[in-house]
Amino acid sequence: MHSERCTTGSARGHAKLPVVRSARRACATQPFLPTEVAGGWLYLYLILDVYSRKIVGFEVHEDDDCDHAARLVRRTALAEGIHAKPRDERSVLHGDNGATLKATTVLAMLWWLGVKLSYSRPRVSDDNAFVESVFRTAKYRPEFPTGGFANLHAAREWARQFVHWYNHDHRHSGIRYVSPAQRHAGEDIAILSARHEVYLQARQRTPARWSGDTRNWSHIATVTLNPERDCVVAAALRQGDIQPMAAWRRRHVP
Repeated sequence: MHSERCTTGSARGHAKLPVVRSARRACATQPFLPTEVAGGWLYLYLILDVYSRKIVGFEVHEDDDCDHAARLVRRTALAEGIHAKPRDERSVLHGDNGATLKATTVLAMLWWLGVKLSYSRPRVSDDNAFVESVFRTAKYRPEFPTGGFANLHAAREWARQFVHWYNHDHRHSGIRYVSPAQRHAGEDIAILSARHEVYLQARQRTPARWSGDTRNWSHIATVTLNPERDCVVAAALRQGDIQPMAAWRRRHVP
């Protein structure tokens, strides 16, 4: 949600437009977290940067309330410097057609922040793929309790630890195995360049071990929320006025 990040479409039906490097974005979600009590749930409110994959904001609450979502959006947007940008360069918040994102409280906060709103296309299940990927990663972490969370404090502590691990320790395969925090800070360019040089030197020392090119450590400058054909991506990039993209998704975590 600040400088030099990804973008995509800002209206319903345009989720396939590419996220290009121009202004930092975020992406958000609200999954259910199971508790030890049958039928009991907690609610994780989470915002994920589409370009860097960094979780830039999160909270856990006992109820599904649009006030929680509005406060998290405000706190994250201010922390990421959204308010300092011209209104026409601010982020787009993408989500499904759930009630939370459509609530008047959230819509008013987005308007105040100058953040545009986008919805997933009807009957398209993968318009929020990055958020789904975070859910899958979370569910298969060994710290995730298979029997549910004992209480709100336990869920918040798990979320805090998971977010720190995901942002700083996790080497994300979708961004050339750098951490989301490194990419968010723009450090990935130098890191990937150094890796490329190491590989080139290794091939020069022992060329017999290399049958082709070295591993691709090039910087990923363009991110696509839902990949489209090359001709469509190229046409969208030529427009030069694509807005930042964020994603909001609500989902049940079994």
